[in-house]
Amino acid sequence: MLDDVEQWLRTRSWSAADRPYARLLAAKRALGANGTVSVVLPALDEEATVGAIVAAIRAELMAPADGGLVDELVVMDSGSTDRTAEVAAAAGARVVHRDEVLPRVPALPGKGEVLWRSLLVTRGEIVCFVDADLKDFDTAFVSGIVGPLLTEPDVEFVKAVYDRPLETGTAGQGGRVTELVARPLLNLHWPLLAGFVQPLGGEYAARRSLLERLPFPVGYGVELGLLVDALHTVGLAGLAQVDVGVRRHRHQDDRALGRMAASIYRTAQLRLARGHLVRPRLTQFDRGEDGAFEPRTYGVDTEERPPMGEIREYVERPAA
Repeated sequence: MLDDVEQWLRTRSWSAADRPYARLLAAKRALGANGTVSVVLPALDEEATVGAIVAAIRAELMAPADGGLVDELVVMDSGSTDRTAEVAAAAGARVVHRDEVLPRVPALPGKGEVLWRSLLVTRGEIVCFVDADLKDFDTAFVSGIVGPLLTEPDVEFVKAVYDRPLETGTAGQGGRVTELVARPLLNLHWPLLAGFVQPLGGEYAARRSLLERLPFPVGYGVELGLLVDALHTVGLAGLAQVDVGVRRHRHQDDRALGRMAASIYRTAQLRLARGHLVRPRLTQFDRGEDGAFEPRTYGVDTEERPPMGEIREYVERPAA
């Protein structure tokens, strides 16, 4: 098993610099319709950062002079209460509100929900997801992970690799849920995935033909769920990762990380033993005004959306 992972790291782990932009454009043109690229930014109250990300992609990857690497840029608004939609549209993105997509299925809160629905409103044969809270955004986050899908016919799913420094002045890296929950789970139960540096990273690209066959956890478990299910669907050789540099973004507090960890554990559990329900709630504690600890109980995401290829509206869409 270790030999398998080490060989995968040698043959399926690259740097964004390994594929110059000119090579990617040539590969895209050679693929024709199969090389179309859609970039999706799931967003919830990200007015501070989404505009700069959209503007950079528009300027560097959608430039009309060379045809551009990216054909479509969509911001999926997950119910923002700030100016996210306005800022994104002004910067040049097409903004789609979550509740406008597949209205017969009531929307659930969660990132995975909008990623799932985004398949219905995009047309690219390669779909690239990028979080909307990134600071100092570099377009290598897109070109880097799209690259193997344009140049390697047997690669189906690509994750971004990056350093993730904490923004608080504390030494070390972010990704606490990755190190404390996701990485141990993957190493213990799916050791073929042990080579992924950032298994929970929000920047990844995949072929539409794969994504439409996968179920989507609606919440925080979507990244782990898609990675595990992609492994079972196309095998380790169909998965890859690309180093894109440094990722800076807004870090969440410990309470939010606890809820994220519970959702990820639950997603893993569903894949280990379908239908075996353990208490899908997480209780955390705050000290109340009287000095006593008071419980706060939250539901853990357990809903999943079926593969998009099973949805009637997707099968009957004009793009089909």
